[in-house]
Amino acid sequence: MDRCTFPADLIDAQREWHAAYRALAAPRPRHATELRRRLLLLSVQIEWHPWWSTPAGWSPAARGELRRMTAKDRRAEAA
Repeated sequence: MDRCTFPADLIDAQREWHAAYRALAAPRPRHATELRRRLLLLSVQIEWHPWWSTPAGWSPAARGELRRMTAKDRRAEAA
């Protein structure tokens, strides 16, 4: 798939989603209820973002590309 140009707010939401997921996955997370609510809110923002209705976002591969792109960011942070 060609590289997609995602809107900045969609990229930020996906990065925040990963951060909330990691925080919730930690042993005995603090503020678990707030983290679950944040994760749900971010999931809705990502799923219903208007960009997915554009020709570039129509392909299911675009969603995978967004996750792969933000996963690279996570690996760089861990290093």
